Amino acid sequence: MTRVSPWVLGAVLVLCGVTAVVLVVHLVRDRAAEDGMFVLLGLTELVLLGQLVAGCIALGSTERDVEGTLFVSYLVGTALALPIGAFWSLAERSRAGTAVVLLAVLTVAALEVRLDAIWAGAV
Repeated sequence: MTRVSPWVLGAVLVLCGVTAVVLVVHLVRDRAAEDGMFVLLGLTELVLLGQLVAGCIALGSTERDVEGTLFVSYLVGTALALPIGAFWSLAERSRAGTAVVLLAVLTVAALEVRLDAIWAGAV
């Protein structure tokens, strides 16, 4: 097994991709983030919270040589990025707030890819 769960990686990357496209459209139109985007963020966050729990369980029950502290810190960081970006966007109801959410979504996608590499042993 090279990944904790390949479907979670795929689901998070697809959700991040869809959300990023919607956010880019809003940036081009010079609009603030809307409720529909926060629904996508919430759905992505639910998957990330499930991944946090499943990842900690998998780490505790694996024989792999995984750097535990690094792995858990990436799990937690991935789970925190979207809520921080969303709250920042709610405080800044402008195009800049939409850009902050886009950066949070792109950060989650990058952290997700790195998390998969850490699990595979590429520290």
